[in-house]
Amino acid sequence: MLQSGRTDNIPIVNPAVGRFLRVLATALAPKRTVEVGTAIGFSTLWIASGLPEGSRIDTIDPDRSRTERARRYWIRAGVSDKIRVLNEPALRALPRMAPGIELAFIDALKPEYRDYLDLLLPRMTPGGVITVDNLLWSGRIAAGDHDPNTDALRAFNEYFLRHEQLDATILPVGDGLGFGVVRPHAT
Repeated sequence: MLQSGRTDNIPIVNPAVGRFLRVLATALAPKRTVEVGTAIGFSTLWIASGLPEGSRIDTIDPDRSRTERARRYWIRAGVSDKIRVLNEPALRALPRMAPGIELAFIDALKPEYRDYLDLLLPRMTPGGVITVDNLLWSGRIAAGDHDPNTDALRAFNEYFLRHEQLDATILPVGDGLGFGVVRPHAT
């Protein structure tokens, strides 16, 4: 799966990020997980392999050919029963999701990261965890590079780290993994 993604130039998470996501899913044992950006399902597989029985991950990606390919990997790995695919843009799917999400992973269109976060936060449980991939962007953030994705990620990082609803940091795992715990909602 890893080699296939690399050969076909499909962006997939670094295996260190995958292991981190599996450990996180094992530790949190969330009933509801949401993933924004499926691709060929590499990160989905890592997360699902850490979920307890009775838990589910909803993974969102509009590319049916990629998610069908992912489904074959999940069946082989024995985790397909924990996964529901939503084949549509995340900005359309997220507003319809009910509250109660305990774990979220964002790895999709970089200029839309802020919108994904804003749509996820009101649906997250207090104490829930939001993880975000590619926040160091192969060093381009620190190097001061400028292109649409780098600029979007730089702005997102600032927003994520300063967000009043999150206690957040960026971990040097893979290509930079954002890790935010949702603070209790104000009453």
